[in-house]
Amino acid sequence: MSISKDRPAGLVAIDREMARQHGDAVASYQEAAATAQRIAASLKSTGRLLLLGMGGSHAVARAVEPLYRALGIDAVALPLSEQLGQPLPIEGKTILVTSQSGESAEVLRWFRETDGGTSETFGLTLEEDAFLAKAIPSLVGAGGTEQAFAATRSLTVTFALHLAILAALGADPAEALRALKTPEAPAIDGALAMLTGVSAIVTSGRRLQGIAEAIALGLTELSRLPCFSLEGGQLRHGPMEMLGPSMAVILFRAADPTAGLVGAMAVSAAEAGSPVVVFDASGEPPAAGATTIRFEPAAGMAAIFAMLPVAQSLMIAFADARVENAGTPVRSTKVTRSE
Repeated sequence: MSISKDRPAGLVAIDREMARQHGDAVASYQEAAATAQRIAASLKSTGRLLLLGMGGSHAVARAVEPLYRALGIDAVALPLSEQLGQPLPIEGKTILVTSQSGESAEVLRWFRETDGGTSETFGLTLEEDAFLAKAIPSLVGAGGTEQAFAATRSLTVTFALHLAILAALGADPAEALRALKTPEAPAIDGALAMLTGVSAIVTSGRRLQGIAEAIALGLTELSRLPCFSLEGGQLRHGPMEMLGPSMAVILFRAADPTAGLVGAMAVSAAEAGSPVVVFDASGEPPAAGATTIRFEPAAGMAAIFAMLPVAQSLMIAFADARVENAGTPVRSTKVTRSE
């Protein structure tokens, strides 16, 4: 793979977003306190959380599901499109609707069809003037709307908004904030080289499955290759038949009770002949046969904040090596306004 060509304008735009994301995330956390307390009070009252969003917003929701569950909240994340077509009951639950633009087609239709949701419905967005922020009490991320295609800064900022809610529920935010304020920057060169020649990528995790899904989405959007995500157990149950030299596997492992399962998957995938990359904050020895990108031991939101920007950098570099105009969509738009 060669990265000697001029940098595409779409990736230059993503670079600008990436450069701002840590500062905007810290500011978002600090500015969210009052509304986060209101959302936390709702969660303490209902004990149940329904997270609704599309694309990267849904991936964030999948990533924070286990963090809310660890605090005793019955949390479920669904794509808004699924909630529209086969809805779960919404009464008696705290509902968080996430939309970076605040204007996506599914958001607008859900509010029409539910007559504005319930009194326990809140929003997370990057745009204070958008429909979502005007319709319901919302946490609004710092820095305004993300301009570049493929979510980078918007993901990190949205995680920071969730961190404010989790802190209001009693979680200690110190390690996560440290990861934001002093980001790690391990090299990705070896991992990028491992991906030379692959025709598809599957990403996977256990408690970090939401991050795997976010990176798979970005890989697909930018490289235009089939890149998708399967939770670690689901990958075991049959889909390992696809593994081999042309199918790369990217795994996410943190210092939590599922670390051993992720490590075992890394070994199995490598033995199947797949190029394997592991983003590893477990503190455990590297998996045999895998290229490991190591981080200080961390779990939960601290692991997310440590890994996400580095995984985004690999995602971008991979696409830049494969596509002449990476970052410029040919079939999509930044804000999806049709279903």
